[in-house]
Amino acid sequence: MARFMFVTDLDNTLVGDDNALAELNDRLQRHRQEHGTKIVYATGRSPVLYRELQQEKNLMEPDALVLAVGTEIYLDGSDSPDSNWSETLSQGWDRNLVLSKTADFSELIPQPDSEQRPFKVSFFLKQEASVTVLPKLESELLQSNLNIKLIYSSGIDLDIVPRRSDKGQAVQFLRQKWKFVAEQTVVCGDSGNDIALFAVGNERGIIVGNARPELLQWHNENPANHRYLAQNACAGGIIEGLRHFGLIE
Repeated sequence: MARFMFVTDLDNTLVGDDNALAELNDRLQRHRQEHGTKIVYATGRSPVLYRELQQEKNLMEPDALVLAVGTEIYLDGSDSPDSNWSETLSQGWDRNLVLSKTADFSELIPQPDSEQRPFKVSFFLKQEASVTVLPKLESELLQSNLNIKLIYSSGIDLDIVPRRSDKGQAVQFLRQKWKFVAEQTVVCGDSGNDIALFAVGNERGIIVGNARPELLQWHNENPANHRYLAQNACAGGIIEGLRHFGLIE
């Protein structure tokens, strides 16, 4: 059993089945102690909302946290975002200009202050409105020479972030830092903002059995042998996938 880099989304991926989560935690903790496996949580949550979930579900401490849809990386329990990653994202990013452009769209409802981050502007946007709003908004932002991209997921959450930022790019940053090859890396997710985890390279991918339609559609349109669609939901699906790839017994 070789060491590997384990990366997972939290809501409805790692979290959602408490019994399976307890089993997975036990296996990962042992694997980390015996083989040096690295554990990474990659979530859309801000630091505030992450801590709430960690305490509620007794999540074990990861080796790195990728928060706010990949815009912040925290290493080894630090309270400060990694400065090298922040510097990478700052090129071509102008938060105030993003705010002034989005103010013209009445359909965009700002998310709580805790979810507004230095490299992330977040809104609620209803699915029926998204069809017309997203193309128009993206066009206006790009015309302003803003180096951004839009991430829309779960039929409600819209995040505007630097173009270089997403969960997938953050994982590449960590992979290179810790010197893991793609075959030693496994990523797990359930929704649209996890597509970046699966799309970036040849990392082993586990899509949990309760995945949302937008991720399943992408998976069907982009089939790959290094990606596994689990039958079981949440942590149970992750255990199933780790067995499939021979990463645990």
